[in-house]
Amino acid sequence: MSSSLVETVDTQAPVSLIWQLWSDVTKWPRFLTHVQRVDRIDERRFTWWLALPGADKYFTAELTELIPEERIAWKATAGTQHAGVVTFHRLSDTTSRVTIQLEYEPEGFVEHLAALTNLDSTVANYDLGQFQRMAEELAAQS
Repeated sequence: MSSSLVETVDTQAPVSLIWQLWSDVTKWPRFLTHVQRVDRIDERRFTWWLALPGADKYFTAELTELIPEERIAWKATAGTQHAGVVTFHRLSDTTSRVTIQLEYEPEGFVEHLAALTNLDSTVANYDLGQFQRMAEELAAQS
């Protein structure tokens, strides 16, 4: 049984800055607490190491869509099976919305429990809050 989540955050930062932070997936560990490391294989493929409650995981993912300042999509090609997309929305010159959508296959008891209790959404929401703080600090410095 697959599971999905959708989380959104509005930031007081322009979409161009938001895009800069998200467009290099090797920087995602700076604001996604469960992502320990992302290594580039080539222009479209990356290996990810995750620290999740009850298990450490890795997978290889391929970027399937990259539209500057609009969306980044990926799908796993090896390891933990999932796919995701991050979309960027300009609300004004200084405000943006980021939405993340994930589809994944929970593995084992802890991941099934996290999906059933919405712990996965709580973690994603926390990470988006971390991202929001980082983006707004950078925007304030500009």
